[in-house]
Amino acid sequence: MAMTPTGLAARFLALHHGPTPLLLANAWDAGSARLFASMGFLALATTSSGYAASLGRLDGQLTRDETLVHAAELVQATELPVSADLENGFADEASAVGRTFELAAHIGLAGASIEDFTGDTESPIYGIEAATERVRAAAEACHRGPAPLVLTGRAENFLHGRPDLADTIRRLQAYQEAGADVLYAPGLTRLADIRSVVTSVDRPVNVLATAQTPEVSALAAIGVGRVSVGGSFAFAAVDAAAAAAREFFEQGTYQYTAHSKTGQGIASRVFGP
Repeated sequence: MAMTPTGLAARFLALHHGPTPLLLANAWDAGSARLFASMGFLALATTSSGYAASLGRLDGQLTRDETLVHAAELVQATELPVSADLENGFADEASAVGRTFELAAHIGLAGASIEDFTGDTESPIYGIEAATERVRAAAEACHRGPAPLVLTGRAENFLHGRPDLADTIRRLQAYQEAGADVLYAPGLTRLADIRSVVTSVDRPVNVLATAQTPEVSALAAIGVGRVSVGGSFAFAAVDAAAAAAREFFEQGTYQYTAHSKTGQGIASRVFGP
């Protein structure tokens, strides 16, 4: 029997406190969600960049309504807990951010994330006071809803040209006090920096998997609670499709069909009766 939204949120939070980090697969459509569920992943998340790419857009070009409808589709695709990437809450003012998370609390999600990226490349990060108030508004909406959501507070410095570890830690500590249940500083790749974050806060820490990120075993050894992939699975699929199309268009050969046959077999197994 499927869990209630409250049960899913409790399960999702508990998975952050296991003996090894929760491996969070970011899906970009119902098919990828079902694929990852079939492989044994215990929880899923949306990816704003991956979903935007599937619509022929760049990250940051989705609307709030599009994002929430997409998140609801992923919730329905499997029985796993799903956390939604809600970017910066689609608003600057804390009250409007809170409204975004109120809406998110009614679609069956187990969690959601709020980031401190403004969307403005000239001034990319909200001031810490404003950012903290935005997290507080999101947390209040997540925790008072019909089913409490696990809120991830994100400090985006390292993704946007501000590799200031001390400021990042101050922000994560502030977001923790504002009510975030999980803390996340995407872009950290040095094990020592990640360890500093983990030891400076009292909430589970998420790490973004990149080519430079330490392996899961090393992250587990320093107490990381979760590892997510962001849009990397989606863009790996884009790369595979581009490679197949390039071979066909430029070489007139069909070696890619070996992978196509394998993929078709996987789809038949996962999506079939």
